[in-house]
Amino acid sequence: MSEESAARLREQYACDGGASAVFSAKVAHYVASRPAYPDALFEQLASLGALPPNADVADIGAGTGLLTRGLLERGHRVAAVEPSDEMRAAADTLLGGFAGYRSLAGTAEATTLGPQSVDLVTAAQAFPWFDVPLARREFTRILRPAGQVALIWNDRLHEDPLHVALEDVFAEFGGTKRGALLAHEDLSKVPLFFGSAQTHTIELPNQHRLDAAGLVSLVFSRSYMPERDSAAGESVRQRVEAVFAQHAQAGAVVVRYRTLAVVGRLA
Repeated sequence: MSEESAARLREQYACDGGASAVFSAKVAHYVASRPAYPDALFEQLASLGALPPNADVADIGAGTGLLTRGLLERGHRVAAVEPSDEMRAAADTLLGGFAGYRSLAGTAEATTLGPQSVDLVTAAQAFPWFDVPLARREFTRILRPAGQVALIWNDRLHEDPLHVALEDVFAEFGGTKRGALLAHEDLSKVPLFFGSAQTHTIELPNQHRLDAAGLVSLVFSRSYMPERDSAAGESVRQRVEAVFAQHAQAGAVVVRYRTLAVVGRLA
């Protein structure tokens, strides 16, 4: 993940208003299809000392609040930092009833949070979009002295037959945006982000079940896929429904993931 690939990624999405604007149009698809995070993730974060009891957490690029919800349900206070107004509004609707919840219009590079105000910074699926040096500086500013960062992903299992079939759809319709994102999605900048600090890696199985409409939404939730109501979108829908028919059992498909987290202090 080079600075060249980062520039290429930003360029590809600039004509659509940037990444936050692209994801704003995909809120309904996110809510309908994206997986939550396994209970064991939160347990292991606690065992590593990254998630102390009653922690103050900054969830960066919180989106519609999938990781935020898991933190709130365990009694933590969470500032959900999200640049997209539409994503943030969806999270507010879903999570506004939790006493520990608040949302902020901000980014990894400018969270608007106070100095030394959080015990843990989380970023679920968001790291590829960071300006790494600026995000690192901002996280160092907002973390308390013993605070840690957890970079988290739900990665698709590319060898799984369902994902193999979906990958054909992504490859056909994802275009140059998909190529730019794939070039920038690897973990090569993670060591630079953490510096000389020791990190811990968590790997866990994860899965959820989707009906046909949910699988269609999962595909359209990808940033590089065409809009649902376009001609290309109609072709995508037909292809995904065919994939569903091939792989479904009892009216649903099981979508399998690997949950990965890299956890540590910033040094």
